Formats: sequence, C-alpha cells, structure tokens
Amino acid sequence: MSKTFSIHTLGCKLNFSESSEIARRLQERGFALSEQPETIIVNSCAVTATAEKKVRNLTSHLHKLSPDAQIVVLGCYAALRSEEILRWPGVAATFGNEDKMNVVPFLCGEPLSTNLRFSAAFSSNDRTRSFLKIQDGCDYHCTYCTVWKARGESRSDSIPNVLEQIDRIVGMGIKEVNLTGVNLGDFGRKDGSSFYELLRAIEERHYPLRFRISSIEPNLLTDEIIALAAQSKVIMPHFHIPLQSACNRVLGEMHRRYTRELYAEKVHRIRQMIPDACIAMDIIAGFPGETDAEFADGLQFLEDLDISYCHVFTYSKRPGTPAAAMPQQVPPPVKRERTNQLLELSERKKIAFYRQHIGEKRPVLIESEKKGNLMFGFTDNYIKLQIPYDISKENSIQIIEIQEDNLSYK
Repeated sequence: MSKTFSIHTLGCKLNFSESSEIARRLQERGFALSEQPETIIVNSCAVTATAEKKVRNLTSHLHKLSPDAQIVVLGCYAALRSEEILRWPGVAATFGNEDKMNVVPFLCGEPLSTNLRFSAAFSSNDRTRSFLKIQDGCDYHCTYCTVWKARGESRSDSIPNVLEQIDRIVGMGIKEVNLTGVNLGDFGRKDGSSFYELLRAIEERHYPLRFRISSIEPNLLTDEIIALAAQSKVIMPHFHIPLQSACNRVLGEMHRRYTRELYAEKVHRIRQMIPDACIAMDIIAGFPGETDAEFADGLQFLEDLDISYCHVFTYSKRPGTPAAAMPQQVPPPVKRERTNQLLELSERKKIAFYRQHIGEKRPVLIESEKKGNLMFGFTDNYIKLQIPYDISKENSIQIIEIQEDNLSYK
C-alpha cells in the first residue's frame, strides 16, 4: 500500500477545499506528504479548454518527474473524460466529483463508500483563511457550462454539520471562512432550509471569525441576505455576483435566470444598505451571436453600474454544450478585443473603488504572503493593502488607515 503522496489542485475554491480535506484524511490514516510520492493525486478542472489543457500538461509533467508513481485523477475532468484519462501514462484510477472522497478508501485498500450525497470539506493549508464547502452540484443548465454535468445535481450540507465544521476551523486558529459551493444560493433548498437560515445561524453563534460569501446568483441573493449582511459583525461587506452578459437577449441564450435590470436592482440595493461594500462581477466575452452593437450597449451598462471590479472570462467552446453548436460563433480576434475592453473597464473600476476609501481606517486580516520587505492583507470590504513586513502580525487583524501608498492593486 502506497503510504506517501502528493496532491496537486487546479480550478475553483471548491477543489482546494476538497484537496485539503483529502490530504487531512490520508494523513490521519498514516500517509505522509512527499516530494517523491508513491501516489500522485491530481484534482482537476474542466471549466474551459485551457483548464483541461493544464490538467493534461500537469499530469504528463508529474509522470515524467515520478515515472514509478501511480497517478489518481479526480474532479471535473475525471467526471467528463474518465476513459480518456485512464489511457494516460501512469494513471491508475479516476474519481469524479460525487465519489471524489473515495480516493481515501481506495488508497487505503478499504471498501468504497456508496453514500455519495454530500461530502463536507474545508481547506486548512492557509492558516489565515479557510474555504468551507457547504453546497455542491448545480440544477442550472446554462448552455455554455459543463460544471453541472461534472458536479452532478445540487446538494447541500446540513446547517448543524456546517456549524460543526466551523467549530473545527475555529480550533485551528484560522481567522476567516469563505463559504463556497457551485451554486451557493441554492443551499438547503431540497432539505427545507435556506442559505439565509444558515447565515442567520452563523450570526447567532458570534464566532470569532470573518465570513465571506463566495459567488452567489443574483436571483438567489435575496433582500433578507443583504439586510443581514448590512447589520452583521461577522459577514463581510463583500459580494461576488455573476452577471455573465450585460445583454438580455444573450442572457436568454445562456439560459440564465434573470435580466440585467434585476442585476442592477441587486447592486442598487447593496449600495443603499452597505455603501462601502465590494461588489465583484463575473462576465463572459464573446458568447456566440453577441453582436458588436450588443457588446457596446452592454459595455455602457457596465460603465454606469456601481460595481467594484470584474472577473472577465473569454468564451470557450465546450464540447457537448448547446452553445458550442450555436451559429455565429464570435471570431477569436473579436473575443480577444472584447476581453481586453472588459479588463480595462474592470481595472478602472477597481482603482476608483480602492481610492474612494482613502483616509478610512478599516480592519485588515494580515496574511503570511511576503514580497520583498512587504506583507499583505485584505480589509473587510476586500481592499488589498501592503505594509512593512512584521512576522508578529501574520494571521492577525490590524486597524490600518488606507492611503495611496499602501494600496496594492495586484
């Protein structure tokens, strides 16, 4: 039985939380992390063609470094392309997302679990913050996306178990928890609870932690969630809300469940109740059929919207998705140009958001990251600051006045 392992993670925060959970479970069973492992675990991503290429390249590279090691590939790519992956040199097994945690009994020579409804996980590699998985899968079948195929149907942890996981995280000295899932706002829907009820339970516990809400669909971001965050001392004023397109016709082609007007209403409601909140957006450039006029109109809509910055993704054709077969695929040079325009807009928005808070004193969680003689941290509303390096300040919350010379835009 292989007793040394390495684990390599690509993709989303959910993957990182699951990789950390797998590593903990293996170490509890006597396994040891090693640079010369007998088993190599690759936790894969398949959100774009580029992500899949990274999985192939990484697995090939790891096999060349350790040709005698067995490789186990987990995650989204494994869920979608298991037969292909099993033909790769060195690969001994694959596990998709629903049975990802079965890698532990597989390596221990134990029977595999058939209880695959939900596997709790949280990351602990970074002693400053933890990504806590509370929901998995998605029942939204967006036409450009393969994640719902790779992750399966929407399912959630229970509120009592989430609180139990948070208690464990508190005991590790971690200061911040990022609540994560594939479709976070769908938490509890099938079990008669809700994401709002979970947040309220967290609020009532008075944890010595900061909590962040990771990406949440605009149609699932309710006014009561915003109101709770507005008066909370533990839920940070930070929202990540995917838009994906600023054109209603394109949103319909994507099978998104809202309009840009609803999105704008959510942004306006946050600004009314939490004026200093950070509001991040996801946007896709070059979806099939998006015309120059539609893009230009959408760009103006974004210019007028009071968001803090954008995560910009260039549309990537995913085999087997409805969008891949749509006519009028946008040429690559046009997609690149639209991507660059959105990135430029995002940079301007971010600089403006950062600078409007100059002169304020805000709580900053200091990280262990070091560059030269500087260390870094994020304010409650997710402004990145840099301060002179002082090891005694790592993993502590400091009240710092925001100034132009301590803003870190990268």
